Amino acid sequence: MKKYSNHIKFLILLALVVFLYGFSSHRNAAKKYNGIKVNFKAGENLFISYKTVNKLLIQKLKLVEKEGKENINLKLVEQFVQNNKMIETAEIFKEINGEIGAIITQRIPVLRVSNGLDSYYYDDKGKKMPLSSNFSARVPITTSDLDAENCDDIIRLANKIKNDAFLQKQIIGINQIEGFNPNQFELKTRIGNQTVIFGDLKKMDSKMNNLKVFYQKVMADGTINNYKTINLKFNNQVVCAK
Repeated sequence: MKKYSNHIKFLILLALVVFLYGFSSHRNAAKKYNGIKVNFKAGENLFISYKTVNKLLIQKLKLVEKEGKENINLKLVEQFVQNNKMIETAEIFKEINGEIGAIITQRIPVLRVSNGLDSYYYDDKGKKMPLSSNFSARVPITTSDLDAENCDDIIRLANKIKNDAFLQKQIIGINQIEGFNPNQFELKTRIGNQTVIFGDLKKMDSKMNNLKVFYQKVMADGTINNYKTINLKFNNQVVCAK
């Protein structure tokens, strides 16, 4: 009898667990939409606002107060939000309290194209990105005509500048020098207003280090305005013209 009693207790316990799970799932699914909570990765929302992301979510899902959470297609939301050209990734999820959560990663501009016909950014992945009415990125400007086939090198160079605190402040322009294969580049500086003849991207790190050492010297001795061009094309040398 004791043997059967243990089996009966187990079955009752199992039935109770199933009932509670089903009851909890039913209550959770029945919870209504209770607003949207948007967070930006790294805390930055420079190029797109909370309000814009909320509008994107509401526009696609047509969320209303009476709609249950089980009707929300999260994958569809993510795809729709990621179609916005300011957004790199979107993670959409359901909160227990009924809120729709969104974690947004914005795209990172590294270069601005301004060629007289159009003006837009390239991001760090080499994709076009429109200008933002919320914020203007402090990135180098190029007047070169770029397309998907010839922008790889200039994006590499722009990323190098973006990831260096000194270069990011000092370099304000990048242009391709016409008629060279592989691509060769000139840089424009903020302090001193020099033209830096950078050449191709061979030994890019070494060239950038030489440029930084040169600027540290001429800024320290106050002679930075004495130079018009800085040529980095020669191995381990910085050749300047006054």
